[in-house]
Amino acid sequence: MKDQPEGIDASGVRQALLAWGIDAVDLAYAPVGFGDYHWTADDTAGRRWFVTLSDLADKNHCGMGADAAWQGLRRAMDTAAQLRDRDGLGFEDGGFVLAPASSADGESVRRLGERYALSVFPYVAGRSGDFGQHLTPEERARTLRTLAALHAVRPPVVTRVIPPELSARERLEANLNAVNRPWSGGPWSEPAREAAVRHAAGLRGRLDAFDALRADVAGRGAALVVTHGEPHPGNLLWHEGRQLLLDWDTVGLAVPERDLWLVADGPDDLARYEELAGRKPDPSALALYRLRWDLEDVDAFLGWFRSPHAATPDLEQAWNGFLDTVRRLAA
Repeated sequence: MKDQPEGIDASGVRQALLAWGIDAVDLAYAPVGFGDYHWTADDTAGRRWFVTLSDLADKNHCGMGADAAWQGLRRAMDTAAQLRDRDGLGFEDGGFVLAPASSADGESVRRLGERYALSVFPYVAGRSGDFGQHLTPEERARTLRTLAALHAVRPPVVTRVIPPELSARERLEANLNAVNRPWSGGPWSEPAREAAVRHAAGLRGRLDAFDALRADVAGRGAALVVTHGEPHPGNLLWHEGRQLLLDWDTVGLAVPERDLWLVADGPDDLARYEELAGRKPDPSALALYRLRWDLEDVDAFLGWFRSPHAATPDLEQAWNGFLDTVRRLAA
């Protein structure tokens, strides 16, 4: 995020880091990613850390508010920690999981007040990408190998099930039903409402298509595996010839296609995954999770634009993403 968080500053983050035994002598805000806030921290022992502050109001783990988002985030971070500690898949052991460091009292993430939660990761230098970036065939093959290994892991007990349903279907429906009266949250409110009006028929048609796909996939009763949830290029880090998976806050049990649709680019990639995992990807499940991603984005965007907001670079980026998504869905 380019914007910095409301209600907490660098001194608050520095104080919170003491729970990890980190006495930060240098703390620098890192305007990277979208959705969470980040800093790099250098401590008195000469170590460098990557610090993530999550706004629980923006986490749609359950669509049930900050408390449910906190529970989901904690289970996700605990899952990543167990993949490191129990299964030896951590970066430190040559694996692909960049898991959160444990605080002095063993927590993988700590809540800061009602709104925020803080997690801390070892800083690893490397090359990462951006969401929507096209991977080379070699990069896709490497990512499919990583996912096949993840999907083969015995699920930790703490890992939550991620239902294929939309996390906040009622909220999305309510926003779509509210487009016949003005929105006054901020500069993007009325443009967002007008775009939703223009594309209302297409959006509702995609909701119907989603329901049909969900019923089709549920009827097949496929086994669930540990899925990352967002293995796009922005969450891949290439470090000294190794590939690491970052940002584990959406990890959960689902069918493999929850991950695969973001990586596979055609029949050859799907055949490669089938060879690696011994499981043939389901085209209906791939379509389901591709559509689910877009509808979840529309829900999040409409929520932001109906709420009080100001014109910021992050909201401008969200606006452009919203337009691209609704146009694609309507088409």
